[in-house]
Amino acid sequence: MKVLITGFDPFGGADINPAYEAVKLLPDQIKDAEIIKMEIPTVFEKEGEILEKGILENKPDIVICVGQAGGRSAVTIEKVAINLIEARIPDNEGRQPLDCPVHDDGENAYFAKLPVKAMVHEIKSHGIPAKISYTAGTFVCNDVMYRLLYMIDKKYPSMRGGFIHVPYLPEQVTDLPDGTPSMSAQMIADALRYAVEAALEYEEDIQAVTGETH
Repeated sequence: MKVLITGFDPFGGADINPAYEAVKLLPDQIKDAEIIKMEIPTVFEKEGEILEKGILENKPDIVICVGQAGGRSAVTIEKVAINLIEARIPDNEGRQPLDCPVHDDGENAYFAKLPVKAMVHEIKSHGIPAKISYTAGTFVCNDVMYRLLYMIDKKYPSMRGGFIHVPYLPEQVTDLPDGTPSMSAQMIADALRYAVEAALEYEEDIQAVTGETH
C-alpha cells in the first residue's frame, strides 16, 4: 500500500507554508503503508501536472493533497471540489484566472474519494481540532483537488484521494490581528497521520451527523 501526500510551496508573499512543513514531518510508514511526500507549486494547472507525474511514478493507492487555509482554527477535511477558478490573488507565476472552469469536460463538482467523517473522528479522538469543510475555495487548493478527483474519475478509478486544509503556523500570525488561529507544524503532522490511518482503515465512511445549517 502506498500513500502519496503533497504540500504546497509558500505563496502570497509568505516564506513558509504549513502544508508542506507538516508533510515533511510525517513518518515514512504509517501502519503498513509507504508514505511518499512531495512538494507541489502554487501554480494553476502546473500543480496538477506535477501531481500526475508523481502518481505515474509511484502508483499510489491513496493521494492526499494538503494546503493552507489561513484563518481556520481546525484541520479541515474537504468534502467537495468545484469546477471553478476564481483567483483572488495571483498564483506563484503571476497568473490570476477569473470565472473559468478547471476542466471543460469535467463535472460541476466531485466529492472526495476518502472517508472524510472517519478521518475527522480519528483526528478529534486524539484531541486535535478537526471538521469537515464543504468549500475548498476557488484558488489553487480547490484547483488541485478538482484535478485529482478528475484524474480519479477519468484515468485512475482504483485510486482514492482528497484534500486537507490546515491552519496557519504560530510564526505566521505574529503580525496578524489578535486572535488569528494557528497550529504547530507537529500538531498538524499528527493530525495528518491520524487522517491517513483512518483512510487506510475505512474504504467506506462511517455514519455520523455532520453538515452545516447555513
